[in-house]
Amino acid sequence: MTKTLLFVCTLFVINNHVFSQYESDTTAIDDIDSYTGEEGESNDLIEGTFNSTRVINGHSTETLDKKMLEFRVEHRFGDMAGDQGGAQQMYGFDNVADIRLAFEYGITDHLMIGIGRSKGTGAPYRSLMDGFTKYKLLSQKKTGMPISLSIQGSTSYTYMKKIEDVSQIAHFPEWQHRLAYSLQMSIAKKLGDRLSLLLAPSIVHRNYVGLDDVNTLFAMGGAARFAIKPTMSLIVEYYHVLADQDIRSLNTNSLGFAIEFETFGHVFTINLTNSKGFGETQFIPYTYEKWSKGQYRLGFTIGRGYIIGH
Repeated sequence: MTKTLLFVCTLFVINNHVFSQYESDTTAIDDIDSYTGEEGESNDLIEGTFNSTRVINGHSTETLDKKMLEFRVEHRFGDMAGDQGGAQQMYGFDNVADIRLAFEYGITDHLMIGIGRSKGTGAPYRSLMDGFTKYKLLSQKKTGMPISLSIQGSTSYTYMKKIEDVSQIAHFPEWQHRLAYSLQMSIAKKLGDRLSLLLAPSIVHRNYVGLDDVNTLFAMGGAARFAIKPTMSLIVEYYHVLADQDIRSLNTNSLGFAIEFETFGHVFTINLTNSKGFGETQFIPYTYEKWSKGQYRLGFTIGRGYIIGH
């Protein structure tokens, strides 16, 4: 635990030091209010549907502004309760379920890309690289367009050492078996100044699965965000996998709760969720833990953004 916290703190010290060397060429996210975005952008837009490009596990409809580079740290601890949690495990703080480091970039105000690396949960993968592209097709307006809509596609690849046991998924008979893909549509609406709702129909395809699974899964995600004040929000998120439970009898659906802070150029989210992994190709098909058994864990996400060359 001490090593993990020291590692995260070191990353942010290096991050802030490096970018401070280019202060004359960059604008930190603290000054975003003065950044007007692409020319011709309508001031009739409804802003702040979500504060981040993510909700808890899944994507929101938001994209990064043009020329914004964001560095993200995502962390999940072990079970807080149940057989693997409790006081002996410091309620999960003694263990690390997963950690992800990523860089994401806004090509335009509506198009962004990202790449990241995760430790992996070990159920079934470790050592994961992921990448995604996201495009915002529609933006909610005060008059006219009633919703925001984004589409994002992602892929993940595990470079873990293959397991010799041919009965295991991580045996990887072919290199293509290490790949998984997802396609997701995020539809959101902001109701008044405080409440935002989101639906996220999703498809996940894995090139290689076990006999008790199917390659392609459909899921419906949903989320709600309630702003307590402009810099603090409460969030709930749920993903329901549409699959035959007789086939996927050990799998469960991802459910999470979070409190989100926006301050000093950072978006900081503290969450509780039963899922371990990051990204749609992981938390949708590979959530096995149940809230009823105390198999939920504390996690956090920190995002720091900079406008490059503005």
